[in-house]
This record gives sequence, structure tokens and C-alpha cells, in this order.
Amino acid sequence: MPIFKTIKFTNPTQTEFVKTLRKRVDSYFKENGITKTGGLKIKIKAVFMLCLYTAPYFLMLFGVISNAWLLLAMCILMGFGMAGIGLSVMHDANHGSFSRKDWLNKFAGFSINFLGGNVNNWKAQHNIMHHSFTNIHGYDEDIETGNILRLSPHSEKKWFHKLQFLYAWPLYGLMTLSWTFAKDFSDVYRYKRKGLLKQLKTTLKKEMTLIVVTRVIYFIYIVLVPLLIMEISWWQLIIGFLTVHFVAGLTLALIFQLAHVMEETSFPTPVKGSIKNQWAVHQLETTLNFANKNRVLSWLIGGLNFQIEHHLFPNISHIHYRKIAPIIEATAIEFNLPYYKQDNFRSAIFSHARLLYRLGK
Repeated sequence: MPIFKTIKFTNPTQTEFVKTLRKRVDSYFKENGITKTGGLKIKIKAVFMLCLYTAPYFLMLFGVISNAWLLLAMCILMGFGMAGIGLSVMHDANHGSFSRKDWLNKFAGFSINFLGGNVNNWKAQHNIMHHSFTNIHGYDEDIETGNILRLSPHSEKKWFHKLQFLYAWPLYGLMTLSWTFAKDFSDVYRYKRKGLLKQLKTTLKKEMTLIVVTRVIYFIYIVLVPLLIMEISWWQLIIGFLTVHFVAGLTLALIFQLAHVMEETSFPTPVKGSIKNQWAVHQLETTLNFANKNRVLSWLIGGLNFQIEHHLFPNISHIHYRKIAPIIEATAIEFNLPYYKQDNFRSAIFSHARLLYRLGK
């Protein structure tokens, strides 16, 4: 039996909170006559993020920019563009909130395959495992790192974890590289065994074909074409390639770690296959917002500093999070439930670092 069917979230006393919250959020959209999807705003952002990724690529490819330091700067921009596509476009699309049109959600969601990832692996790990079982050891793969890092108090502690508050940051930068070269190929077999591929209405053969074909296309445009056209050596290409992935990986990892692996958030353990909270309350206890007043940061990272709103309503586009956040916070306070938040990005970084230190010690 797939493990995602083995945990129940039960607490009858919290039913009224769930009903009230859902009713109030639904009323916001109904009263304002707006849809829960992204609309024109998210499509404009999608074009911006695509240009942030592709414009530096073509400027380098056609020799418009040739200075070594400027080439490095372009690779950094590509890294931010890659993360931006993931956070602001692909993420909403794979939750079905990018557009009201299913084909457009699938098209935008598939963009991850041309960035060195795989869409159904993402859905299995993120949509099913992470969103269903947030911060639960053995179920949420976002806090499982193969013992390299200890991100949960329930994970096995190794002697080297005492230094993880120092070495975690460069490791975060290797996240997308891991997907590209190894993780996707092993994950697809594991997700088949867990029954996740069947739930996603796909097969091992189809996923392996997609991974191999799109990965070949990715390496052709990101490695082979630059080597053939640009006047650079192989080692310069490697530096550029690693820079793109390091910037993207570090950006993505930080956004998601600051939302869950924090001093305030909990890491509950199921008792007899059950969590003694309603699923919505579980999300409140395991999720945190940060820098909600920073509109620029929020725009760039796809509103995922409003992580509570995203986890409670993943089918709502991130462009609405700022508006529904006061509704959710007020309702949580009314029912005497937590609503964790850090005022700014810096304080969130320090909180995460302190937890890394404590988990290592």
C-alpha cells in the first residue's frame, strides 16, 4: 500500500475552524468577482521570468557579451531566471492555479523538464508527499536528505551534523544539479514502488522516456550549442553551468526551507497512523510566513513567502496570497490556532540557521 494512504488527520473539535476558513476565503473571491487562478498578472510574470532566463543565454550565445566577468553575471541572471520560472510559473501550473485552462497549466508545468527536472517527479514529491504530510519524518521528502543534513528532530543524528549550520548553505546550491544528474533517475523507480506514478496516471516507461528525451534536449542547448558557437573553453562552460545551477538551487532551497524548517514550526509524529489535528491545522503548525511586507521579494519568488496561504489553499494562485492572508491570520487567531511568521528575510535566515545548529547538536 502506498505510504500516502497510511496517515489520517483527525480532530473533530477543529471542524468548525476548517469550515469557517474555507467559507471566508471563498466569500472573498465571490464578493470581488475574481477567479482563484493567476489571470493576466501571472502570464506577464511568466514572460518576464522566461526572458530573465533566455535573454542572458542568447546574449552570450551570439557574442553580444564576451567579457569574462559579464559572462559570469549573465549566468547568475540565468540562475535567478531558472528559479523564477520554477517559483512563479511551474509551481502554480503544477498546482492547477496558473490558468483556468487545463492545457495551459500542463504546458507551463512541463517547463521544468527543459530546466533539468521532471514534472511528475516534482508532483510526486511536492504536491503529494510534501503537501499531504508536511514535516512528517519518513513521509515528507523535502526534509529527507539521505543523512547529509538533519532537518528533523526525528532523523538519525550523525557526528558531522554538528557542522551542518555551516555546510548546509553550499549544499543547498547543489539541489538542482542533483535533480539533473541523479535524483530524477532514481526517484522515478521509488515513486513507482510507492504507487505514486499510478496516482499521477503515468507509467515508469513513459516517465523514463520523458526524462531521457528532455534531458538530452536540455544538455544540447545548455552545453553542446554553447561549445560549438561560443568562443569559450570547456572549463569556462563548466563554471557557467555550475553557476546557473548553484544560484537556482540555493534560491529554491532557501525559499522552501524558510517555510518549514524553522524554530517555530513543529515536526509531529503519527500515533497509530494518525495525526491528532485536522489537515488544515497541521499546515498551520508546520508552516511559516516570512517578509510578507516585502512586495518586491514576494513578486520575485512567486508569493511563497506566504507559505501558509499556499499550503492551506494550493489551488489558489500566488497572486492572491497577500489579500487572503489577513483573512487566514484573523481566523486562526479567532480559533486560538498558530499563525507563524518572521518579519523579514534576514530574521528568517537566522531562525533557520539556529535550528540547523540545534538539530546538529
